[in-house]
Amino acid sequence: SWVEANFKETDLARMRIGQAADVSIDAYPGLGLKGRVASIGAGTGSEFSVLPAQNATGNWVKVTQRIPVRIAIESKSSRPLIAGLSTHVRIDTGK
Repeated sequence: SWVEANFKETDLARMRIGQAADVSIDAYPGLGLKGRVASIGAGTGSEFSVLPAQNATGNWVKVTQRIPVRIAIESKSSRPLIAGLSTHVRIDTGK
């Protein structure tokens, strides 16, 4: 099983595949899962959207993008892992 976390592009500087991750699930307080960074997305969420954002005003505002990072869950969960649950993911980048 895995979790897809959407990190800000500014969080990726020290992130690498294989780094340890701690995952907590909002629905199950006190349940902590261990995992590892399995992959870092090749594009932002907006890059692959069906209808990309259009800025017709000519005012270009720099918006921090989100990049999908897949975390492979390595520990066994005592509760069912249900698609769509809210999680908090912390990655040990050595920082």
